[in-house]
Amino acid sequence: MSASWADGNPDAQLDLRGIACPLNFIRTKLALERLVPGQILQVDLDRGEPQQQVTQGLESAGHGVTCCDHPEQQGAVRLQVRCHGG
Repeated sequence: MSASWADGNPDAQLDLRGIACPLNFIRTKLALERLVPGQILQVDLDRGEPQQQVTQGLESAGHGVTCCDHPEQQGAVRLQVRCHGG
């Protein structure tokens, strides 16, 4: 994981822990539509399928994604998503 652009404060945040697929991906995509290219969206997700599905969908759409363990909850991850603008 490259943390070079993920260390700063995000421009927007979503807490989608406990939200099932595909709703978590849809909410993430809608949040990204409100950002400008280069801005960062922080997304908290459950580990496993939600992490895999959301990450794959965002990368397929051209967004940059980094992932790390959630700092406060086991079984969750924190994504930092750089909006690509398209």
